[in-house]
Amino acid sequence: RRGEIDGVEQLTRYLELMNRDPHLTVAGPVSGVFAAQEIKPQARTLATDRGIRCVTLDYDALKGIDDVSSRLF
Repeated sequence: RRGEIDGVEQLTRYLELMNRDPHLTVAGPVSGVFAAQEIKPQARTLATDRGIRCVTLDYDALKGIDDVSSRLF
């Protein structure tokens, strides 16, 4: 749920391994997306420096949980 530097390091290792496979890199290098509910500033900086896109997610919205208090009707 919380994106930290360890997660960026792990994603970096995965990307390095996948980019060694010629079947995966036919159309170009494999790119990564670091996704979490909250991303620490240091992790965001490291990911961005490594060319990894960062995305924050609302897990409740993905689960389809409806917040009745935020609706107008």
